[in-house]
Amino acid sequence: MSMTPPAIPFIDLMGQRKVLGSRIDTAVSRVLAHCQFINGPEVTQLEADLAAFTGAKHVVACASGTDALLMVLLAKGIGPGDAVICPSFTFCATGEVVALLGATPVFADVDAVTFNIDIASLKSAIAVARGRGLNPRAIIPVDLFGQPADHDAIAEVARTEGLFVLDDAAQAFGATYKDKPLGTFGLATATSFFPAKPLGCYGDGGAIFTDDADFAEALRSVRVHGQGSDKYDNVRLGLTGRLDTIQAAILIEKLRIFPDEIVARDRVAARYHDRLGNVATVPRVAPDRTSVWAQYTIRIPNGTRETFVARLKAKGVPTAVYYPKPLHRQTAYRMFPMAEGGLPVSDQLSDEVVSLPMHAYLDDSTQDRVIEAVRDALAG
Repeated sequence: MSMTPPAIPFIDLMGQRKVLGSRIDTAVSRVLAHCQFINGPEVTQLEADLAAFTGAKHVVACASGTDALLMVLLAKGIGPGDAVICPSFTFCATGEVVALLGATPVFADVDAVTFNIDIASLKSAIAVARGRGLNPRAIIPVDLFGQPADHDAIAEVARTEGLFVLDDAAQAFGATYKDKPLGTFGLATATSFFPAKPLGCYGDGGAIFTDDADFAEALRSVRVHGQGSDKYDNVRLGLTGRLDTIQAAILIEKLRIFPDEIVARDRVAARYHDRLGNVATVPRVAPDRTSVWAQYTIRIPNGTRETFVARLKAKGVPTAVYYPKPLHRQTAYRMFPMAEGGLPVSDQLSDEVVSLPMHAYLDDSTQDRVIEAVRDALAG
C-alpha cells in the first residue's frame, strides 16, 4: 500500500524556530519582565540595528507594512487632487494607502522579466494624471517578490517631474540595488515584517527608512496620532502606528541570523533556476541587483495553470498565486486611471504566475521533490 508523502510547507516558520532555539523565548521574557509593552527599549534597539543593517540614517518602526506606506503619505500631506503612481501588479496595500487619503492611485504596467514598474508606462501614467487635472506628487515603486525595481531610472523620472519616491520594499528588505541595500532609495522606504516575509515577526510589524532627519521627526509624530511636543496638542493628522515591544524583541533576534538566511534563500533559488530553467519561465534577477526571494515565481503558459497547480497538490507540493488579479481589475480599484494603452503585462502575468515553496530552510531532498513534481506536471 502506497504511503502519501508528507505535505511540504510553503514557508517553514517551524524550521526557523528550531534554529533560533531559546533566543526568542529569552527575548520575549525580558519584555514580560520589564513590562514596557509600548515603545520599550527593544524598539529603539531594533531601529538602531535596522539602520546599521541598511545604512539608512533614520528608522521608524511601525505596526505594519501598510502603516509604513500610509505614514509616509500622511507626513507628506497627500490628499484629494493628488495623484500617486504605482504598479498594478502588486498587493493591494500599495494602491490602498493612496485611496484611503482621498488621493488618486494611477496604475502603471510592469516589466515582463523583473515584474517591477515599467519606466515607459510610469511616464505615461504621470501624463494621464496631469491630463485629468490631478497633481502628480509621488511614485511608489514596488520591489516585487524580493527583487529591487530600477531605482536609478525611477529617481530620474521623479527628478524630471518633481515627484518624491516612496519605495515599497515590503517583500524585498535585505536585497541590494547596485551594491546598496534597500532602505536608502527615494525620500523613504517602507517594509513589512509580516510573518511570511523574508524578515518577519510573530504578528504584524513594519518600518520606514529615510535619510531626512526632519522627515523622520514628522513620521514619529504621525506614528502617535500626529502629536507635537504635548501629547494632547496634535499638530497633524496621524494614527496609532507603533510597533509593540515584543515584536521588536523578536525581530532583533531574527535580524542576527538574517544575513545567513539570505545566502540560503539565494542557494534555493539557484537550484530551482538550474533544474527548472529549461522547462518553465523562471525569474531573472537583473545583473546589478540581488533578490531576497520573498517568492520564487515561475510562469506557466496561459490556460494551463489550474491543471499544473492540481498536479502539484496531488503530490503534496503547495503553490500560491501572487496575484490572480492586478489592482486595476479589482472591484475597489477599477475606477482609478491607468497608463495609456492599458496594462497588458500585468494582465498576462496574473494569468500565468505561480509561486513555489521558498524559504531558507528548504533542504535539498525536499526541494528535489518540488522540482520533480514541477517537471512532471509540465511534461503532462
